[in-house]
Amino acid sequence: MDTSANNFSDLNDEGLKREIARLKREKNALIMAHYYQRDEIQEIADFIGDSLALARQAALTDADVIVMCGVHFMGETAKILCPDKVVIVPDINAGCSLADSCPPDEFEKFVSQHPDHTVVSYVNTSAAVKANTDIVVTSGNARKVIDSLPADEKIIFGPDHNLGEYINSVTGRNMLLWNGACHVHDRFSVEKIIALKKEHPEAKILVHPECRRPLQLIADKVGSTAALLEYAASDPAQEFIVVTESGILFEMQRKCPGKTFIPAPADDIECACNQCEYMKLNTLRKVYEALRDGKPEINVDPEIAARAVKSINRMLELS
Repeated sequence: MDTSANNFSDLNDEGLKREIARLKREKNALIMAHYYQRDEIQEIADFIGDSLALARQAALTDADVIVMCGVHFMGETAKILCPDKVVIVPDINAGCSLADSCPPDEFEKFVSQHPDHTVVSYVNTSAAVKANTDIVVTSGNARKVIDSLPADEKIIFGPDHNLGEYINSVTGRNMLLWNGACHVHDRFSVEKIIALKKEHPEAKILVHPECRRPLQLIADKVGSTAALLEYAASDPAQEFIVVTESGILFEMQRKCPGKTFIPAPADDIECACNQCEYMKLNTLRKVYEALRDGKPEINVDPEIAARAVKSINRMLELS
């Protein structure tokens, strides 16, 4: 009997996991998840990583179907790199505040006003922005890519102003920065983290470069999610204050079971930590339904994809 058409509305999490495993085998599907996804999604993912690792893996996979558990631009990036594969996302509404802070038409106009600049764009952007970009970067490779360019090269960097300011500070560059930000990383509180440090004086402070400059300055380590994870695993400290989206704590605790990870307090909301509501839109049931139905499917205009893939491939070549 073909059970794929059934709703399975009464399945609990374990039942959903079994059905997801079955559908993966039937459809030769790969489930990819960002570190900021819900714990239960990271548990069933075939591959977990940051934006750079997800892009690399998407380019290499021989799966017929990619289920991208992240946000919309991650699905677009996978589709651009794998135009012959079906790329689906669990929730089409899983957007990105940082990508939204850089409207393609406004960015195109900005770039046209500085024709002598090389355009470097963060991966957290729409396909249309990537199409007006020379090189795409992630937080994990931005410094390496910028360092590879001539010292006197004029550079536009967008859309994350905090990341751009950080790269300027560590490279000595004076890149022209687009004024965009991630609503999660931009709202961490310096005062609350300093207070938390007083409560845990031996804890190391781990900060994502999308955070504001004052937070970067009090950090023991500034880095991408993958870099922060690596630091936590290799450093002898037993306590860490983690200043990024709290989904990363799942992988940190899995890799470092004997260590304590403390989610950083937010500035303007009453919660223990910051979470990306877009990342959390994806659920186990939505992963199952996406695999079952083959949708929501991500498609990118072929003309835009043809231009965008050049900037993504340039990143992969320089990484």
